[in-house]
Amino acid sequence: MRTTLSIDDDVATLVEHEVRRSGDSFKGTINRLLRLGLTASSRPQPRKRFVVTPKALDTGLVTRYEKVEDLIEALDGPMHR
Repeated sequence: MRTTLSIDDDVATLVEHEVRRSGDSFKGTINRLLRLGLTASSRPQPRKRFVVTPKALDTGLVTRYEKVEDLIEALDGPMHR
């Protein structure tokens, strides 16, 4: 496929450096870099594992509260909402 592409000056400079470094043609370098960029953006990024750390709850504290909201407020403070 043949197309015209306008690229920024800084990108053109980087591509020219890569052409010289790799010894490949301009067309080959552009195709390789586009493939790398397009496949890299389609790969999901590894996520940091979410770990829940259990904490012991004072059972006497639970029995003193009739509503869950009151218990949360006692544990987290009045700004928990």
